[in-house]
Amino acid sequence: MEAWHEVVILTLMAGMAMPLGGWIAQEERIGANWLETELRHGIIAFGGGALLSAVALVLVPNSFDDLPPLPAVAWFLAGGLAFMGLDIALNRSGASASQLSAMLSDFLPEALALGAAFAYGGGSGVLLALLMALQNLPEGFNAYRELRENTHYSPRRLLALFFAMAWLGPLAGLSGYWWLADYPAAVGAVMLFAAGGILYSVFQDLAPQARLERHWGPPLGAVLGFALGIAGHMVIHG
Repeated sequence: MEAWHEVVILTLMAGMAMPLGGWIAQEERIGANWLETELRHGIIAFGGGALLSAVALVLVPNSFDDLPPLPAVAWFLAGGLAFMGLDIALNRSGASASQLSAMLSDFLPEALALGAAFAYGGGSGVLLALLMALQNLPEGFNAYRELRENTHYSPRRLLALFFAMAWLGPLAGLSGYWWLADYPAAVGAVMLFAAGGILYSVFQDLAPQARLERHWGPPLGAVLGFALGIAGHMVIHG
């Protein structure tokens, strides 16, 4: 199997975790209301922890070697400002897709980085794809809940949307493999831009929603999500 075939398969498998998370959110039924509420808040926190691990362990560290300090900081801040602008625009239009934006801003740069890693001859693609899939699962769950509660889209239409978005992974992966691998500074800029946007989204949207009055379990989901990222990072680089 050629390397670009592996890029397509791995990024598509990671992307399919998004509609899978949406399907779980659609089918999930728990009898006790308090348990259902706490579980949902815990999954939101888990997704936030996974996103933070992507920023701290994947996106930012893998950009340091390719950009000088000033441009690196500028791209990171630009990502945060861009997502703030998107958040303001969504709020004014009455739409709500912040978690969807966070999910894609995590998935696409990592898929791009995976493609570039294969072009560099790296052998950690399978484990990186696994980490991406484990991040996309709770993010797909949370994004589905958000869109279902704030839009008029039917469950079938939302799952079809998530299924279609999964194919953006191979497109990003092949872009990294065929074109951006020769421009590591561009890959680093994209990853830092995404990292700034993710960090904004976590503290603007996910962290406030994860909190539940007089319940202390859900925030532990953020710790578990970050722990997942640590485990994946150590396996990939160990």
